Amino acid sequence: MKHARTDGIDPAARSRSRRRALQAVYAWQMSNSPIDKVIEQFQHEQDMEIADLQYFEDLVRGVADHHDELDLELVKYLDRTLEQVDPIERAVLLIAAYELRHRPDVPYRVVINEAIETSKRFGADQGHTYVNGVLDKAAADWRATEMQQKR
Repeated sequence: MKHARTDGIDPAARSRSRRRALQAVYAWQMSNSPIDKVIEQFQHEQDMEIADLQYFEDLVRGVADHHDELDLELVKYLDRTLEQVDPIERAVLLIAAYELRHRPDVPYRVVINEAIETSKRFGADQGHTYVNGVLDKAAADWRATEMQQKR
Protein backbone atom coordinates (compact mmCIF):
# COMPACT_ATOMS: atom_id res chain seq x y z
CA MET A 1 0.00 0.00 0.00
CA LYS A 2 1.33 3.41 -1.00
CA HIS A 3 1.30 6.14 1.58
CA ALA A 4 0.34 9.68 0.68
CA ARG A 5 3.13 12.18 1.05
CA THR A 6 2.48 14.89 3.58
CA ASP A 7 4.70 17.47 1.84
CA GLY A 8 2.36 17.79 -1.15
CA ILE A 9 4.93 16.39 -3.60
CA ASP A 10 3.77 13.68 -5.97
CA PRO A 11 6.90 11.74 -7.02
CA ALA A 12 5.15 10.25 -10.07
CA ALA A 13 4.05 13.70 -11.27
CA ARG A 14 7.60 14.98 -10.73
CA SER A 15 8.99 12.07 -12.79
CA ARG A 16 6.59 12.93 -15.60
CA SER A 17 7.68 16.57 -15.32
CA ARG A 18 11.33 15.57 -15.69
CA ARG A 19 10.56 13.44 -18.75
CA ARG A 20 8.63 16.29 -20.35
CA ALA A 21 11.37 18.76 -19.33
CA LEU A 22 13.91 16.51 -21.07
CA GLN A 23 11.88 16.63 -24.26
CA ALA A 24 11.45 20.41 -23.96
CA VAL A 25 15.16 21.05 -23.25
CA TYR A 26 16.10 18.77 -26.13
CA ALA A 27 13.70 20.63 -28.46
CA TRP A 28 15.08 23.96 -27.23
CA GLN A 29 18.69 22.83 -27.83
CA MET A 30 17.87 21.62 -31.34
CA SER A 31 15.65 24.50 -32.47
CA ASN A 32 17.05 27.51 -30.61
CA SER A 33 13.43 28.64 -30.24
CA PRO A 34 12.63 31.09 -27.46
CA ILE A 35 12.15 29.16 -24.21
CA ASP A 36 8.67 30.65 -23.68
CA LYS A 37 7.56 29.23 -27.03
CA VAL A 38 8.97 25.79 -26.17
CA ILE A 39 7.26 25.78 -22.75
CA GLU A 40 3.98 26.88 -24.29
CA GLN A 41 4.13 24.03 -26.84
CA PHE A 42 4.66 21.43 -24.13
CA GLN A 43 2.04 22.85 -21.75
CA HIS A 44 -0.67 22.09 -24.29
CA GLU A 45 0.08 18.38 -24.49
CA GLN A 46 -2.42 16.09 -22.79
CA ASP A 47 -0.19 14.26 -20.31
CA MET A 48 1.01 17.57 -18.92
CA GLU A 49 -2.23 17.50 -16.93
CA ILE A 50 -0.83 14.65 -14.84
CA ALA A 51 2.63 16.17 -14.52
CA ASP A 52 3.68 18.78 -12.00
CA LEU A 53 3.40 21.74 -14.39
CA GLN A 54 5.08 24.16 -12.00
CA TYR A 55 8.06 21.83 -11.59
CA PHE A 56 8.28 21.24 -15.33
CA GLU A 57 8.43 24.98 -15.95
CA ASP A 58 10.99 25.51 -13.17
CA LEU A 59 13.28 22.85 -14.69
CA VAL A 60 13.02 24.13 -18.25
CA ARG A 61 13.39 27.81 -17.33
CA GLY A 62 16.13 26.96 -14.84
CA VAL A 63 18.16 25.15 -17.50
CA ALA A 64 17.59 27.97 -20.01
CA ASP A 65 18.47 30.71 -17.51
CA HIS A 66 21.56 28.94 -16.15
CA HIS A 67 22.76 26.88 -19.13
CA ASP A 68 26.06 28.78 -19.53
CA GLU A 69 26.92 28.28 -15.86
CA LEU A 70 25.73 24.65 -15.92
CA ASP A 71 27.76 23.92 -19.07
CA LEU A 72 30.90 25.35 -17.42
CA GLU A 73 30.30 23.30 -14.28
CA LEU A 74 29.51 20.05 -16.12
CA VAL A 75 32.57 20.23 -18.37
CA LYS A 76 34.75 19.53 -15.30
CA TYR A 77 33.24 16.04 -15.03
CA LEU A 78 33.16 15.06 -18.71
CA ASP A 79 35.71 12.99 -20.60
CA ARG A 80 34.87 14.80 -23.85
CA THR A 81 33.67 18.21 -24.97
CA LEU A 82 30.09 19.15 -24.24
CA GLU A 83 29.40 19.20 -27.99
CA GLN A 84 30.45 15.55 -28.21
CA VAL A 85 27.92 14.46 -25.59
CA ASP A 86 24.78 12.96 -27.13
CA PRO A 87 22.05 15.66 -27.17
CA ILE A 88 19.67 13.54 -25.05
CA GLU A 89 22.34 12.83 -22.42
CA ARG A 90 23.34 16.49 -22.49
CA ALA A 91 19.74 17.54 -21.80
CA VAL A 92 19.51 14.98 -18.98
CA LEU A 93 22.79 16.26 -17.51
CA LEU A 94 21.65 19.88 -17.73
CA ILE A 95 18.38 19.16 -15.94
CA ALA A 96 20.12 17.12 -13.23
CA ALA A 97 22.84 19.75 -12.86
CA TYR A 98 20.16 22.42 -12.45
CA GLU A 99 18.46 20.34 -9.76
CA LEU A 100 21.72 19.59 -7.95
CA ARG A 101 22.83 23.24 -8.03
CA HIS A 102 19.54 25.11 -7.59
CA ARG A 103 17.04 22.73 -5.98
CA PRO A 104 18.55 21.68 -2.64
CA ASP A 105 15.03 20.58 -1.61
CA VAL A 106 15.42 17.57 -3.94
CA PRO A 107 17.76 14.90 -2.50
CA TYR A 108 20.80 14.23 -4.67
CA ARG A 109 19.95 10.51 -4.85
CA VAL A 110 16.54 11.36 -6.32
CA VAL A 111 18.15 13.66 -8.90
CA ILE A 112 20.68 11.04 -9.97
CA ASN A 113 18.17 8.17 -10.02
CA GLU A 114 15.68 10.17 -12.07
CA ALA A 115 18.43 11.19 -14.53
CA ILE A 116 19.48 7.56 -14.94
CA GLU A 117 15.91 6.37 -15.48
CA THR A 118 15.19 9.17 -17.96
CA SER A 119 18.33 8.45 -19.95
CA LYS A 120 17.55 4.72 -19.97
CA ARG A 121 14.17 5.56 -21.45
CA PHE A 122 15.19 8.18 -24.00
CA GLY A 123 18.97 8.01 -24.44
CA ALA A 124 21.49 5.83 -26.22
CA ASP A 125 22.04 2.20 -25.14
CA GLN A 126 24.61 2.79 -22.42
CA GLY A 127 24.01 6.53 -22.04
CA HIS A 128 22.65 6.04 -18.53
CA THR A 129 26.02 4.71 -17.30
CA TYR A 130 27.74 7.82 -18.63
CA VAL A 131 25.12 10.09 -17.01
CA ASN A 132 25.51 8.20 -13.73
CA GLY A 133 29.30 8.57 -13.72
CA VAL A 134 29.20 12.30 -14.48
CA LEU A 135 26.49 13.03 -11.89
CA ASP A 136 28.17 10.94 -9.17
CA LYS A 137 31.30 13.08 -9.52
CA ALA A 138 29.33 16.32 -9.70
CA ALA A 139 27.18 15.47 -6.67
CA ALA A 140 30.29 14.58 -4.66
CA ASP A 141 31.42 18.19 -5.13
CA TRP A 142 28.14 20.06 -5.23
CA ARG A 143 26.31 18.14 -2.50
CA ALA A 144 29.28 16.95 -0.42
CA THR A 145 27.64 17.81 2.92
CA GLU A 146 24.43 16.00 2.01
CA MET A 147 26.37 12.95 0.79
CA GLN A 148 28.39 12.78 4.03
CA GLN A 149 25.21 12.97 6.11
CA LYS A 150 23.75 9.97 4.23
CA ARG A 151 26.72 7.75 5.11
